Amino acid sequence: MSSTYSNRQFDLARTQLVDLLRSKGISDQHVLDALNSIPRHHFVQEVFQHRAYEDSALPIACQQTISQPYTVAFMTQLLQIRRGDKVLEIGTGSGYQACILAQMGARVFTIERHFDLLETARSRFEELGYNIASKVGDGSVGWSQFAPYRGIIVTAGAPDVPQSLLRQLDDGGRMVIPVGDQASQNMIIVERQGEDFAHSKSAGFKFVPLLGKEGWRS
Repeated sequence: MSSTYSNRQFDLARTQLVDLLRSKGISDQHVLDALNSIPRHHFVQEVFQHRAYEDSALPIACQQTISQPYTVAFMTQLLQIRRGDKVLEIGTGSGYQACILAQMGARVFTIERHFDLLETARSRFEELGYNIASKVGDGSVGWSQFAPYRGIIVTAGAPDVPQSLLRQLDDGGRMVIPVGDQASQNMIIVERQGEDFAHSKSAGFKFVPLLGKEGWRS
């Protein structure tokens, strides 16, 4: 596949990717449908478009990456969102994850440290017709103005679960965040019940670091 491929060829490659994700254990049909609806090749640099539907992370600007499709699908499935849920994303990056959430009917708020990345992501939101709230800022402290959130998804690895994000999680809400050292992280699922927070752990992953006041120091 190359950047000169037709839309039909990209569509076929995307369908094959979704079939692969299903075979890897992604079972939520809403998640699979969303990934099958979003043109990932629009979120990568032209030089990498021929690899857009590989199940692999790819470099984007500002020394960041667009996550592996399996990781996007896995985290989204863990979030267990429903149509109309208010979801905070930490780390907009390319904008791909935010569009997946919006396609599933979530009201999405997203924060990015890098102005250039966010400007590019905003143009993609507009191009694809998604009404996604976004700002430049320190994602480790969340976005208290619009809290609480039914779901919080963090797309960068943190040394611990930031207390600010816990406070912004709605009662009955769920947060998915990779936590560990800068070499590797475990996926942590936090569920809030009143003032209690239940933590569970899933498989190991590797993310770019979450930088900020309640993350890694730059």
